[in-house]
Amino acid sequence: MADIVGNKTLRDLWDELVRIYGEKKVLIFHDCNGNVNEFTYRQLNEEINKTANLFLDLGIKKGDHVAIQLHNCPEFLMSWFGLAKIGAVMVPLNTQYTEEECEYIINKCDGVELAIVEEEFLPFYQGADSGKMMGIKHILLARTDKQLPGTVNFTENKDKQPVELTELIPLTSDDTAEILFTSGTTSRPKGVVLTHCNMLYAGHFTAWQLSMRQDDRYLTIMPAFHVDFQLNALMPVLTVGATMIAVEKYSARRFWKQIVDYKATITECVPMMLRTMMLQPQQEWEKDHCVREVFFYLAMTPEEKLAFEERFNVKFLNSYGLSESLVGVIGDSPSGERNWPSIGKPGLSYEAKIIDEEGNELPPNAIGEIYIKGVPGRTIMKEYYHDPEATAKALNSEGWLHTGDKGYVDESGWFYFVDRKVNMIKRSGENISTSEIENILMSHPKIEEAAVIGVPDPIRDQAVKAFIVFKEGEELSQEEILAYCHCHMAKFKVPSFIEIRKSLPRTCTYKVQKKLLK
Repeated sequence: MADIVGNKTLRDLWDELVRIYGEKKVLIFHDCNGNVNEFTYRQLNEEINKTANLFLDLGIKKGDHVAIQLHNCPEFLMSWFGLAKIGAVMVPLNTQYTEEECEYIINKCDGVELAIVEEEFLPFYQGADSGKMMGIKHILLARTDKQLPGTVNFTENKDKQPVELTELIPLTSDDTAEILFTSGTTSRPKGVVLTHCNMLYAGHFTAWQLSMRQDDRYLTIMPAFHVDFQLNALMPVLTVGATMIAVEKYSARRFWKQIVDYKATITECVPMMLRTMMLQPQQEWEKDHCVREVFFYLAMTPEEKLAFEERFNVKFLNSYGLSESLVGVIGDSPSGERNWPSIGKPGLSYEAKIIDEEGNELPPNAIGEIYIKGVPGRTIMKEYYHDPEATAKALNSEGWLHTGDKGYVDESGWFYFVDRKVNMIKRSGENISTSEIENILMSHPKIEEAAVIGVPDPIRDQAVKAFIVFKEGEELSQEEILAYCHCHMAKFKVPSFIEIRKSLPRTCTYKVQKKLLK
């Protein structure tokens, strides 16, 4: 392959990183208890090699599936790249999954040879209804010194291994490195197959998108089992030889202080983070930071954006993508004009257009589905694991990927996100964006959060239902909420039903899980 990756693999990448940046710091890990672990490129590579050798001793072979259910920690990275170095396939599991959800994914993968877990997840794999049925041969117990029956202690056994790989297994850039299951906000998760090339290309692309340099310090709280951490944070850090600051868990109270203290130059945020940070007491030191870019995903209101930028003296780089696209394929330019609330323009090597239900390209300003083009297995996902029907539905032979999201493009080529296709409500022939209604509701000074869904209506196809979370100490009657809606939106968009909640269910990346509201 004569592209930027060629036949390079993740193992080749680490060999190169050690040669060039060996004694430079690659990882600073800050756990929930305030403990900090640091690794140079050479040190982390040695830990990865020891982990790979442990896998070989346990009988893991090229192509074997290995589940990882860990919170953010160095052991996750050791396992991820240790598997990649021997050609095995990582299957990361969301730390919020139930036993049933874990079992579904493991069975969907036609079994898993090994699971690397923390003690809190152990009952999923050793319970009477789980472990043997899942067919898992070994359980590596990580982040503890305990020796528990039926498990192999990760740290103790890793530390007995040599720091050089004991076996060099033939690898290519087209080999599968990971099966990454989608978050399943609306349906059962599908396994996105990612190759070595996918990961390496994501690093190159996002490093370009963020104009990253060797002296950058990228702080993230995104979960390690998610594409945002793997492909939009760590891989670009490795690509340019920068430093990653990985925080185990997000805290609205501590996050910006961590940004300041660690002298982070880049971070990534989602709307929930911004909103919860704005609720914290203002501090004199908030603007005394080194942040060059806040990498941002999807929409918030113009008022929220302006207030956050002014308070913290930052600017946003907006980006749009999904697990299947690896990266934010549509986004703001690393330099030059930004056009909020546009999600930007297609990045290097990608194409995008807006299509109708029949697949025809729509003219400017017409709302349709966002359609993006890449190279399967290289610049976009290879396929959905063992799901040819879903793959054919999402990805055509020319590399065009159905995103399932609604948007439009203007005459100047700027793209705009309207809503997830599954979140569009059809009411008496009218298309209603749930995001639009949510943003209007959250513009009320007493409303902290809103989530809107469509519910069955025997006459109008669907009715609009809104879930409301008030700001602390505030409240409104349903009549007051409806009166506000009538003043700020067309009559057909006004919710028919309102439910007051204290909180909303969320995914691992803090998106509202609307399937649970339904």
